[in-house]
Amino acid sequence: MPPSERYIFNFNSKEELKKWHLYSDSEYGGLSSASLEITESGNGMNGIFSGNLSLDLSEGSKWNISRSGFCGMRSKKFDGFIDLDSYDTIAMKLKGDGRCYISTVSFLSPFTENEMEETRIYTENWVNSPGQQEDNSWQSFVFVPKDNWYIAKIPLARYLPTWRGNVIDAEMEMNPSRVVGMSLSVNAEGGVPGAKSGPGDFRVEEKDSTKQGPPPQLDMFGDWERLMGCGFQCNLDCSAKI
Repeated sequence: MPPSERYIFNFNSKEELKKWHLYSDSEYGGLSSASLEITESGNGMNGIFSGNLSLDLSEGSKWNISRSGFCGMRSKKFDGFIDLDSYDTIAMKLKGDGRCYISTVSFLSPFTENEMEETRIYTENWVNSPGQQEDNSWQSFVFVPKDNWYIAKIPLARYLPTWRGNVIDAEMEMNPSRVVGMSLSVNAEGGVPGAKSGPGDFRVEEKDSTKQGPPPQLDMFGDWERLMGCGFQCNLDCSAKI
């Protein structure tokens, strides 16, 4: 019997920074920027993912991108797979800035590139990380009220299959026993109604999930799904409304 909770990432030391890779539209001629740091506060260690979203492009860029204004933090490749088959929820302890973020869980793709192209639906709301090798990515919005700590919960059943930032119109089943990566990203456009959008600064804090009393919990897709951030954790049962 697996434990009721399994911690995947904790921002409890600067060594955690080695597990993440930052990306932005700057890899394709955009001017957005991002940083990830771990700082010590009075209540322990916090991870801070922050930066600036820009819709502008650098002069003379060789790239011709249709969308700019995005940044993300992606986990580096796991040593093999992470098996989350016994769990049904991703939980994140975070403090947001009013923007909507995107949580991504990645698996090896069962489809060829041509099959992906034939089934994709274009939408401005999703962002995939440049250079990502795993095509089979499942995504969900993450949105929490500004300036307060929350534990945001996303049932795995609420993640949608995407490819290159587009929702896939195909019958697919998530395989949580073969998780190869996770990421968190932010886009200047799109998101849930009421969230802050447009170019400008962004900042989200992720707390070490193993310490301190629990902050208020938000049941995504129960109390009007609000999420974001990290301290990634998996729960066996998150069906009760908070």
